[in-house]
Amino acid sequence: MVESVNVGPAVDVPWGSLKRSAIDKRPAAGPVRVHALGLGGDEIADLKHHGGIDKAVYAFAAEDLEEWSVATGREFVPGQFGENLTTTGIDLNEVRVGERWRIGSEVLEASCVRIPCSVFQGFVDQPQWVRRFTERGRPGAYFRVIAEGEVEAGDGVTVVEERSHDLTIGYLFRAMTTERHLLPGLLEEARISASARKVTKQYMLECGWATVSLNTTNR
Repeated sequence: MVESVNVGPAVDVPWGSLKRSAIDKRPAAGPVRVHALGLGGDEIADLKHHGGIDKAVYAFAAEDLEEWSVATGREFVPGQFGENLTTTGIDLNEVRVGERWRIGSEVLEASCVRIPCSVFQGFVDQPQWVRRFTERGRPGAYFRVIAEGEVEAGDGVTVVEERSHDLTIGYLFRAMTTERHLLPGLLEEARISASARKVTKQYMLECGWATVSLNTTNR
């Protein structure tokens, strides 16, 4: 279920090279329009690293927010990790890439992962945040918008298309961060995002690899 739909404007911030960010998102009242590049009323400051077709909607689990609240001794509320959708009752990190959901009147497709950055660390204001968030390996999921519509707090989530492969959001995150030896196999999955494919190809060039078969036993 969707606990909260969160949007926010881009504002000046002291972190990162751009010095502007829309990471501070707040729960919206009532239905919010979802279009191909995101949510109505939401802004994206850093268009190089955020937003676009593959990263139109970002979801993070309320359960993970709660675990971080306990771990840090600070209360994290919906929207505080920059997520558009705060969900409950769903392990987003076990969602298969390419899986499609109907929420409200729109259809979303799991596409990519959130890679923590200096702006995220500055906003959360926790020591060694990028490393801690990465090591925990529960990044939440980015979604493409397959069918535009509206979403609001309280909407249910229905899986309308499953995937038979084992490429989960959690696996993709590990491959792009702490276990980069897993990257070559990602090229066999057609639905990974352009950013994941770019990182994969670059890493293979650096390592002098040609093609490597996907090892599903490590997932």
